[in-house]
Amino acid sequence: MALKDGQDDRIARISSAIRVIPNFPKPGILFQDITTLLLDTKAFKDTIDLFVERYKDKRISVVAGVEARGFIFGPPIALAIGAKFVPMRKPHKLPGEVISEEYSLEYGTDKIEMHVGAVEAGERALIIDDLIATGGTLCAAIRLLERVGVDVVECACVIELPELKGRARLGGKPLFVLVDAAA
Repeated sequence: MALKDGQDDRIARISSAIRVIPNFPKPGILFQDITTLLLDTKAFKDTIDLFVERYKDKRISVVAGVEARGFIFGPPIALAIGAKFVPMRKPHKLPGEVISEEYSLEYGTDKIEMHVGAVEAGERALIIDDLIATGGTLCAAIRLLERVGVDVVECACVIELPELKGRARLGGKPLFVLVDAAA
């Protein structure tokens, strides 16, 4: 990935640490594998630092991490900015009472859930995940938080697959991305 004029050199380090695996999990897919990013302590730290720098002064009180890789990036960001971390999980993985939001996939539907009482009306949230493709999961996370009166300030992902147009499905909600996988 070539650096754009004035772009932070940490972006290049992060981008080069992401392994692309062709034809996984099925033919024609170029899988963006962040496990290699997690093995590179400098690139992983750069990733967290860039998110923290962006959100430290935005009065975020909730970092909502989308299962499963949002759980990797969300907690260190939440701790660094003084926010709580709220896991948003697939069905039947959270004990106790939950609220859920269903969303469409190209092959059916799925749900995302969070604990009842995990957030309060009026709180300001950041939704974090590793990647945005079609945007379905992020849209469901936005709807779930907004249903209970939370102000979703922004969504953030390490990687974007722009050709799948997920950003357009977010209804104008801001999206911050570190690496454009099409570049």
